[in-house]
Amino acid sequence: MPTPPVLHDLYAAAERIRPYILSTPLLESPHINEICGGRVLIKAEPLQRTGSFKFRGAFNTLSQLGDDAKDGGVVAYSSGNHAQGVAAAAEILGLPCVIVMPEDAPAIKIANTRSYGAEVVTYDRYSDIREEIGARISDERGAVLIKPYDDPRIIAGQGTVGLEIAQQMRDLDLIPDAVLVPCGGGGLISGVALAIHHAFSQAKIYSVEPEKYDDTRQSIDAGVRKQVDITTPSICDALLAPTPGELTFAVNKKLLTGGLVVSDGEAGEAMRQAFSRLKLVVEPGGAVALAAALSNKYDCAGKTVCVVCSGGNVDSKLYAEILSAG
Repeated sequence: MPTPPVLHDLYAAAERIRPYILSTPLLESPHINEICGGRVLIKAEPLQRTGSFKFRGAFNTLSQLGDDAKDGGVVAYSSGNHAQGVAAAAEILGLPCVIVMPEDAPAIKIANTRSYGAEVVTYDRYSDIREEIGARISDERGAVLIKPYDDPRIIAGQGTVGLEIAQQMRDLDLIPDAVLVPCGGGGLISGVALAIHHAFSQAKIYSVEPEKYDDTRQSIDAGVRKQVDITTPSICDALLAPTPGELTFAVNKKLLTGGLVVSDGEAGEAMRQAFSRLKLVVEPGGAVALAAALSNKYDCAGKTVCVVCSGGNVDSKLYAEILSAG
């Protein structure tokens, strides 16, 4: 089993991916600050290439593959954002690419993945095992399997979000009291935690997950990896991992202060606020950290809080329904 990345790996990833990514802004809204009672800085990863942070880790990983990947290419399994990140990175690097996606993934994510030239293989998330499908394709085609979060190269790439946050906070002469990050398998938050803990050792770092999918929160509380039932529907399709990754949890159990949980309704309200006040399109899973601040799941009163909005790939029909529901 590989070992988790260290801070040096994050800086190396930042140099490797710098020509291909956007350094996304920290956004702020007086209205959101008033609701939360503190100063809330929002890291806008929906503005990233492919619409989410996932491109960072994907490109960092694929750019380090050897010549063996040129013939067999790469294969990945994902509900959509990792899929798009891997597909886009493969297109840039000229690698064949197969993506295994749940058949109920948002149509925009499937369409975008195909638009980068990837072959998409769908499966039933409730009866099929995506890891087995990915392994079979890897064996049959000689493709390199690109895991969505449990890979030190992926974690290091996602950790560049944290490096950017740290520099942007320094530029503003601010010290965060807390950083809230959406969490599925834990790749993003483990990378961000490595960067933030080094830059601001006193800052509290919280994972934020949808109701019924709080495997990271439960695992942190128990001190061991826990698994949740994945049959409960949720609009937060990007965050429905049943258990934390081994590598990601090794980092998170040491560096995270705890875990927070929000409802689909609270995620929807965060999407509405992001649209109304920031003019930012955020998908449900990408909005959960902002939802934790807005719903007082984390008390922001009198504090400086950084919130990561991790992605913006949401189907137009669902997005319209959520906006109109407000």
